[in-house]
Parts: sequence; structure tokens; C-alpha cells
Amino acid sequence: MTHTENQPVARLSISQNAPGHIWLTVGLMTLGAGAVLAAVLGPLVSGVIRYRVSEEAISQIIGGDVAALFLVAPVSILAGVLVWRRHVAGPVLALGPAVYALYMYSQLALGGDVGRYEGNSELYFPLYLGLFILAGAIAVSSWRLAQDGSLPVIKRWVDRAVGTFFLVVAFFLTVGLHVPGLADAWSSEPTSTEYLADPVVFWLVKFMDLGLVVPVLVTVGIGLLRHRMWAEKAKYPVIAWAALLGASVAGMAIVMQATADPAATTANTLAFGTFAVVGLALAVVVYRPMFAVASSASEWSAAG
Repeated sequence: MTHTENQPVARLSISQNAPGHIWLTVGLMTLGAGAVLAAVLGPLVSGVIRYRVSEEAISQIIGGDVAALFLVAPVSILAGVLVWRRHVAGPVLALGPAVYALYMYSQLALGGDVGRYEGNSELYFPLYLGLFILAGAIAVSSWRLAQDGSLPVIKRWVDRAVGTFFLVVAFFLTVGLHVPGLADAWSSEPTSTEYLADPVVFWLVKFMDLGLVVPVLVTVGIGLLRHRMWAEKAKYPVIAWAALLGASVAGMAIVMQATADPAATTANTLAFGTFAVVGLALAVVVYRPMFAVASSASEWSAAG
């Protein structure tokens, strides 16, 4: 099935007794509550969780907690409400916080250095593992419920703008951020504060960004520019994920700049701030058509 400019949004329905939307609603609410709990227990609020990382890395975690508390958790809860009401945007919007949680909580669970720093974050491994598993289940269920026919037609210029944005971000992450860091780490005398202070975090972020974030952005970005059907569906979780992750990284950069972190640069702060604003704006443009559909028509059918 190929979208055309004049094709209306498909009007689908779900049985009132189907269990998919009920569990997904509960899962999204739980994910939102878990994101709030992790942020409140972290250095942003109570400091109960003491991460085994440097003070510079703590600044980054605080920035991420701000985004989790004021953006990721609300979006997850909103998606849960929409799923409960059988709104077509529910399962699609749910993909954003779910994929974000997979990326972020795996780093918080694995990024500590027990041999170098004091802390107790390993005691909260079950919390991060639980959120990771829950996010994975939400992502799979949401993808199944977000049927192609329930997605609204998006104007070509929007797809081109989103695809270009993905490629620009991927280029900056690779060439502007990670390649210089790798070159320094591979040198005979590394000088990077991030690498010397937190080598575990350094390699984990490099591995996930270059092995996951960049390939996804490039693949979906090229697919959108070539008007591929699979990319039209994939843009929903990727733009939501990019917007949430961009806001989180921008928060990290701002906190690092405010605390005079030696690894902070004005250029990176401006770049990530710009990416966050543009990503959030594009996410609004992409998702807005779903909310223009009358609530009586904004339903989906259970997959499987």
C-alpha cells in the first residue's frame, strides 16, 4: 500500500475486550513513573543513587534527568492516555519514550566504574533492567499496533525536512563529535577529559551512537529522501526518539556549560540546543495530523 496526497487516514477499530491496549496503557504509565523515579532518586533531586562516575559525568546525568522528568515521562504518560482512549496517535507516540528508555537506561546501568569511583548505582541495576525490558516490550507492541493504514498522509516536504535533519545530525555526531574523540583516545597520549575520567562511559556512548544512533538516522533519512514506504512509518519512532534524545543531550550540554565542565564547549552546546529545538518542532509537525482526526475515527485495530 502506497500513500498518495489525496488518501485519507484509515479509520480502524479495536475490540473493547482486546488486551493489547490495556497492557500497553499500563506499561506506558509504568515507564513514565519509572522515569520520574529514576530522576528523583538521582543527583538532580535526592542523590540517593550515587553513580560511579566522575563529577563531569554527573553533570551530564543531571541534564538527562531534567529531560526525563519534564519531557520523557510526560510524553510516556500522554501516550498511555491516548492508547487507553484508542486514539490513533497512542501507539505511534509510545515508540519515542520506549526507544529513548532502551538507549538511556542501558547506559546508566552499565556505565559505572566500580574500581575508580565511590557509589551505589549497582544496587539499582534491577530498576534499570526493569525499565529496559519494559521499554522493549512497549516498543514491540506499539510497532505492531501502529498499522500502516492508520498513519496519516504526510506532505513530501515534511519527509524531506525530516530526512535531511536525520542526515545532518548523523554527520555531526560522526564527524563533529565522535571521530575527534576516537582519534584522541587512539593517540599515544590521550588528553580528552571525558576519556581519561570515564573510559567506560566514553566507549559505551561511542559504541551505541556509532553502532545504533548513526546507522538508524542515516538509513531512515535516506529512505525518506527516496520516498520509501517503510521509511514513512519508521520516521515516527525515529523523530520522537531523536527529539527526546536531543533534548536530553542538550540538557546535558547546558548543565556542563553552567558548571564549567572542562569537556563542555559553546559550539557543542549551541549545536545540541539547535538539534533539540528543530527535532521537537519536526516531531510536532509529523505527529500533528494524527490529532486532526476526529476522535470517533482515531482508532486502530489490534495486530495479531
